[in-house]
Amino acid sequence: MAIDVAAPLLRMVWPNEMTELDLEPLQGLWTEAQYLRLTNQTNHLIEFTDGVIEVLPMPTDSHQAISRWLFLALLAFVQRLGGTVYYAPLRIEVRPGKFREPDLLLLLDSNDPRRQEAYWLGADLVVEIVSPDKPKRDTEEKPLDYAEAQIPEYWIVNPLDETITVLTLDSDAYATHGLFARGETATSRLLDGFAIDVNAVFDAQ
Repeated sequence: MAIDVAAPLLRMVWPNEMTELDLEPLQGLWTEAQYLRLTNQTNHLIEFTDGVIEVLPMPTDSHQAISRWLFLALLAFVQRLGGTVYYAPLRIEVRPGKFREPDLLLLLDSNDPRRQEAYWLGADLVVEIVSPDKPKRDTEEKPLDYAEAQIPEYWIVNPLDETITVLTLDSDAYATHGLFARGETATSRLLDGFAIDVNAVFDAQ
């Protein structure tokens, strides 16, 4: 039986910083409703898997510069097609009991029913900018999650080695469409005609 932890924890955390809360004793006990309530009351990026909460690091200036550059490029392209792009924090449900917060989320149709008010029920493309605290989160764990959510394309933008990996869904797993480095142009299989200069992404200010 789930315990009612959300209300007392919220009093403990706010207005203090989320990092002051020791989540470990409660891991595995959080409910989906408690997670949603928690994330509704903070600007921290928090992800959730089967009762376990993970607080993501606060984005840096360089992270946000890359995110803004990609957002504007994708928005300019996809709006002409009737689609839309949003940026974190915005939750996406991978499946019941699992939520992620991608850096960017894209739908080809802005009226797609998966676009819900509280959180999205899916996407056509997501982008993650690799965090130095735990690179495997974005490069190994999230490809499994986004494939489980049946998201057709996943971009891994890695400032650590200045590469962009574009993964496309092949049945229930991702295949590599391309691994693009400085001096190259990254392309999309989903967005026909969309291409970006890798140098421009990592030189974004």
